[in-house]
Amino acid sequence: MKKVLFLALAAVSFSLASCDSKKEDNMEAAGTEIKEAGEAKADAMEDKADMVRDSADKAGEALGDKADAMDPAGATNTTTTTTTEEVKK
Repeated sequence: MKKVLFLALAAVSFSLASCDSKKEDNMEAAGTEIKEAGEAKADAMEDKADMVRDSADKAGEALGDKADAMDPAGATNTTTTTTTEEVKK
């Protein structure tokens, strides 16, 4: 009988020890809030970085288009090659 009573008492002790206290629950909730706030901040920074990249791409394309417009009308883009013998002359 003593063994049964001891085992029952031990089981109740373990079950009560595994329950979270309000303080522990509050700390876990605060930790979760900090993690979520960090994720939101990181997402906002990534969105801003994407906007900067897009803006730089547009500016680069606009400058390239402006340079292309400076080519004389009807000019073709041709590449010439010079051989080593031609350079020596």
